[in-house]
This record gives sequence, structure tokens and C-alpha cells, in this order.
Amino acid sequence: MQLSTTAAVITGGASGLGEATARYFAENGAKVTILDRDADRGTKVADEIGGHFAQTDVTDEASVAAAISHAMDKMGRITATVNCAGIAYGIKTVGKEGPHPLDAFKRTIDINLVGTFNVSRLAAAEMAKNEPEPDGGRGVIINTASIAAFDGQKGQSAYAASKGGVVGMTLPMARDLASTGIRVMTIAPGIFMTPMLAGLPEEVQQQLAADVPNPARLGDPREYGRLAGFIVEMGYLNGEVIRIDGALRMR
Repeated sequence: MQLSTTAAVITGGASGLGEATARYFAENGAKVTILDRDADRGTKVADEIGGHFAQTDVTDEASVAAAISHAMDKMGRITATVNCAGIAYGIKTVGKEGPHPLDAFKRTIDINLVGTFNVSRLAAAEMAKNEPEPDGGRGVIINTASIAAFDGQKGQSAYAASKGGVVGMTLPMARDLASTGIRVMTIAPGIFMTPMLAGLPEEVQQQLAADVPNPARLGDPREYGRLAGFIVEMGYLNGEVIRIDGALRMR
């Protein structure tokens, strides 16, 4: 597969890692359909990159089905899916205000894990219809976990559990889809300069960056996009999780 001939669906593509990936893919010739809840921002980004947009709730089966259908109508096929939609809460299991709200835990799992699987399964059903590449490949799914899946910090029980689930389903999903020629990979980012972090005070950003061994800085979302593009083109990568974190191990 080449980016120049890729037709990609990117969730969370209106901002952060998803937006950077959408822009990088489009710059390298890929067709892109952005799936996001933010219609204003999603439409703006899609227009700027010459792509398409579908307002989508990744946790809702009908919403995702409609978005995948829209992507098929606009692009003719889907050969890559990048799942970047997600949320994060910072809540301890038991804090000053009592036990962790159960609805916040469920919401995190629903969006980060169930939503990732929901989009992946429906996109894979369309990928399976593609004419195979010379190596038999019909598509690739790239999911987003986090280094919190391996060494989550306090207050990250829900987030780490959701991202651990994404890591855990990488290999079995790759095995499930092997016979159809669809690869499944997961990227586990460290601390990246996303809109959420950009809103923190400068001194806090500097403290976070200082914890990264090398290079001692926050990740650039475009680096995530470049890695996703590499995965698309490197057909022998399958069933694996790649950390992109500057050797950071959270404690």
C-alpha cells in the first residue's frame, strides 16, 4: 500500500492526533474522510485538506454505519482506518469527593475501547471487499492506545483500562482479519502537544517535557501522523503495538 493511493477514514480527525494524521495523509496524496463529533471544526479541516467529513458518535452503531457509508460514497473504497477519537479523565478510584463516578468510567470505556472496535469492525467489513494488493493486502486498521496502557499514573484507572483494552485486542483482531488481508496495528503515544495539553500553563508543559528522556520535549502530533503513514506503507507490520514516547516511562 502507498499513501498516494490510500482512502482513509480517520476518527477524531477534527483536532489533535487525528487532525495531524488527516493533514499528513492528504498532503501525501491520500483521500481522507474525517469522522468526529465536532461538525464545525471537522468540516473546516476537511475543507482545508480537500477531504470529506461525517459527524459521528463512535459509540453509536447507526452513526458509524452512516459515516462509513458516507465515506464509501465519497471515496469509493476504504483501505485504511485510523482510530484517534478518545477522552481522558483524571479521577482517583477514591478521592476527596468520594468514589470514582461510575458513569465517567463507563463513558471512557465506551468511547475509547467500544468506539474503537465499533469503527474497526464496520470499516473492516468494507475493506474485505477490496481487490487485493499483490501481497494480498486489502487494508489496514491503526488504533490508538497510550503508554498509560502499560504504566498509567494515579487518576488514570479508567483511561488506562480503556487503552489497555485497545492493546489487548490488537493481536486477536489481526488474527481474525488475516484471512481477508487486513492488518491491525496500534500506536501507543506518550505525552503529545494536543489541544488538551496546549491549554496547560507553560511551566506545566515544561515539567512534562523534562520527564521525557530523549528528546526532552512533548511529542508533535505530526510525528504520530508520520508513524501512521509509515504503518500504512510497511505491509509486514501487523498485530503489534508501537510506543512513540521518547523512552518515557511514567511513574
